[in-house]
Amino acid sequence: MPTNHNESSLLIELHYFPCTHFFSVLSQHDSLILEAHETFQKQSYRNRTYILSAQKVEKLLIPVLSGNSHLPIRDIRIDHSQKWRLIHQRAIRSAYGKSPFFEYYGEDILGLYDKPVDFLFDFNREVLTLCLKLLRWNKNIILSSDYQKIKDPQMAGIHDFRDQIHPKKELQCDLKHYQQVFGRQFEPNLSILDLLFCEGNNCNPYLKR
Repeated sequence: MPTNHNESSLLIELHYFPCTHFFSVLSQHDSLILEAHETFQKQSYRNRTYILSAQKVEKLLIPVLSGNSHLPIRDIRIDHSQKWRLIHQRAIRSAYGKSPFFEYYGEDILGLYDKPVDFLFDFNREVLTLCLKLLRWNKNIILSSDYQKIKDPQMAGIHDFRDQIHPKKELQCDLKHYQQVFGRQFEPNLSILDLLFCEGNNCNPYLKR
């Protein structure tokens, strides 16, 4: 897992449209090491994300085939027999169609669902690549060569953040509020979709505060 000692790298698993905290942490590092040799974990952000609809915080879930926790993450196949791509497209359009920046980002984001991708890891990588493009972040992305514990992360220049962002874990996140499309009460740490559609060009100063 090579890294330049003059740079800092974030080691983390791939998420489906990662939350704002994911990108806030990433903003503090020069490069990104994606964990490519873990086993799949159910009920995690690997195949789910949360957006804010008119009624509630809504979970978008990618169905997978044989979601056994002992299977390598890169072997997890998406279940395209379910109409999840159409459901997610409609949910995103319904939640953010009237947001300030939907006209700038909507076509690219919804376009991700037009072509089926067999494996969850590959689809999440396409999602992350697009998010970084829309944020205009030039991050060096590396896939881990094997699964290993980082014995001395400070010496290696690696911040091991694997399994730190999880739906069941409470995050100590002090990102400030921004104007969301729906709701009177601010909903923190939603999918990066919420921030992109609501804040647009202001995403970078928000995430780097």
